Amino acid sequence: MALKIWINDRLVDEKDAKVSVFDHGLLYGDGVFEGIRVYSSKIFELDAHLKRLYESAKVIRLDIDMTAAKLADAVAQTIKANNIVDGYIRLVVTRGVGSLGINPFVCEKAQVIIIADSIQLYPEELYEKGLRVISACTVRTHPLSLPPQVKSLNYLNNILAKIEAIDAGVPEAIMYNHLGYVAEASGDNVFMVKNGAIYSPPIQAGSLEGVTRAVVMRLAAKEKIEAFEKNLTRFDLYVADELFLTGTAAEVIGVVEIDGRQISGGKPGKITQLLRKKFFDYANGRSK
Repeated sequence: MALKIWINDRLVDEKDAKVSVFDHGLLYGDGVFEGIRVYSSKIFELDAHLKRLYESAKVIRLDIDMTAAKLADAVAQTIKANNIVDGYIRLVVTRGVGSLGINPFVCEKAQVIIIADSIQLYPEELYEKGLRVISACTVRTHPLSLPPQVKSLNYLNNILAKIEAIDAGVPEAIMYNHLGYVAEASGDNVFMVKNGAIYSPPIQAGSLEGVTRAVVMRLAAKEKIEAFEKNLTRFDLYVADELFLTGTAAEVIGVVEIDGRQISGGKPGKITQLLRKKFFDYANGRSK
């Protein structure tokens, strides 16, 4: 069944969903996006995603010519038109059509694109057995180059780290900032478990302010698990009791090996498994 895609102000058939070659999103990666999950026909944490989208747009001086309420309605229309019960939404705002050259202000109007489809980043087997990861040589973008809180269409920094992971035969790579502290994985946030508490790098270390990350920290607090933001080193990851990653597509998934060092006895740890279950229950409306 062909998808219905939202472009600007209406739904169109997938075959009619076209972008101009002069769109600055295509030419220069100039734009922002959000990946959003749908669970049991309900859009997961939509307000948080829209808040991050509009803040990202503000930082790069991209004017979204739709209110958050109208954009939320457009997202709802798109998932309904595609009969999405459990799936994934890619919400994209490009700078729009302009001329050749990097001046963004020649673009008359931002373009809003909404795609709703199915997705699964990792097979179920990896959730049960855990991931092997490596440390990437690619350094996370310097915060004075582009604030890590901006979820921009230019994802090359993360893509280069992902290529390193693929070349090493593993699904993910851990990225470090210019000071040597853990930033994030190529597509997910990083958590370490040590002595019964969980630790995640602060946003200032170069990680995206993950929506799933925030939910997991709230769920941990409800379980009386202390959660801290702390600069982490490669050494900290090597000697962690447990490691896990969080993200919109990945949800909560354990890491059992990093750079050849086994973590948590080679299987996802108890706190990782608990938080995965609590997240699943929360996302599917089984708990508040």
